[in-house]
Amino acid sequence: QAQVVESGGGVVQPGGSLRLTCTASGRARNANNIGWFRQPPGKGQRFVADIRPSGDNAYADDVKGRFIITRDNAKNTVYLQMNSLTPEDTGVYTCYADGSGDARGSRFWGQGTQVTVSS
Repeated sequence: QAQVVESGGGVVQPGGSLRLTCTASGRARNANNIGWFRQPPGKGQRFVADIRPSGDNAYADDVKGRFIITRDNAKNTVYLQMNSLTPEDTGVYTCYADGSGDARGSRFWGQGTQVTVSS
């Protein structure tokens, strides 16, 4: 079985920060790309950021310079540091992990964590 578990969501005021954590285990461990999508209220999912085991990463244009994605390969864990948050960052943030080895070609999803930016 594969597990992708997120944590760290919550309510924060505009201008504040949050750090999300995503841990992959089971068939999702040693994943290739691990990343985040988010779904604002009433809208579809949108890519946020991802990171390879090498540390190479990519960001959506609207989070560049504010969000930082890092990875601890030994812990199969990815962190998304979110700074200078605005109400437009509100949404459900879902982590995914792209399988490697026998799981190559599979994408495993977490359950999502709510981030609310509001005064």
